[in-house]
This record gives sequence, C-alpha cells and structure tokens, in this order.
Amino acid sequence: ASMPSIAHPLQLLKDVGLGYLTLGQPSPTLSGGEAQRIKLVSELVKVRDDVTRRGQKAPHTLYVLDEPTVGLHMADVEKLIRVLHRLVAGGHSVVVIEHDLDVIAEADWVLDLGPEGGDAGGRVVVAGTPEEVVASGSHTGIALRPVLARTG
Repeated sequence: ASMPSIAHPLQLLKDVGLGYLTLGQPSPTLSGGEAQRIKLVSELVKVRDDVTRRGQKAPHTLYVLDEPTVGLHMADVEKLIRVLHRLVAGGHSVVVIEHDLDVIAEADWVLDLGPEGGDAGGRVVVAGTPEEVVASGSHTGIALRPVLARTG
C-alpha cells in the first residue's frame, strides 16, 4: 500500500466485516453493531503492536462488546472472532455479551445466564469453559454441543 497510514485502518475495517461500508458514510446510518465494530477498529489501530511510540509497553485494555455479531454474515463473524483473538493474544481482555454460538464456542470462559429470558432469567446457570457449559445440560449447553463438535 502506498499510503500505510490509511491502509492499515481500512484493512482492519475489512477484518471486522465492515469492508462494505463507504468512506464518508453518515454515522446515523450505521447499526449499533457496525458502530461498535468501528470503535473496535479505532482501538485496534492504537494497539497495532504492544509497544508505544515512546518505547513503553502499551497498557492492558478491557474491551466490552454487546452483541457485535448482529447483522453479520457467517464469514464476517469468523473475521470478527480472529480480531478478538488478536486482542487477547496482545494481552488485552475481551468480554462479549453474545448469543452467536460460534462466538461462544471460541470463548475462554462463559457465563450462561438464564434459565429463561425476562423474569424467568437473570441468574448464572453455569460458568465455565464452553465444554463445561455443554456438560451442564443448560439450554445454551444443549445448543452449543453441535457447534463444539463441528469446530473440534
């Protein structure tokens, strides 16, 4: 790329599944998930490597994402998962509130809330690895079983 200062952020937009956006698109036209992923890209640009311009280690950051997969195609969900893994590999923590089973299957730790929605929910049903959630037999565990079997 002849303009690396812009090429890297644009590649990150593609990496989180936003390659279809046009430059200059008005922010009110973005969904909540799109806006959240744009914020994620702005953070990823800052943590390009774990050493700051002054030669100091970049600070550890906690990222909290609320259903970032809403509206994403399955291929873009995979891209987003890879980006989240890059953040964790860089020493950061990522908390994702999510219903997408592919994202849940990739988690290090899952808090399964329920057992139902609304007044019948709000309690921790099981906490553990995705495999432990499956073994619990919770609603999420039952749905997660074939995803883990597929992803190995």
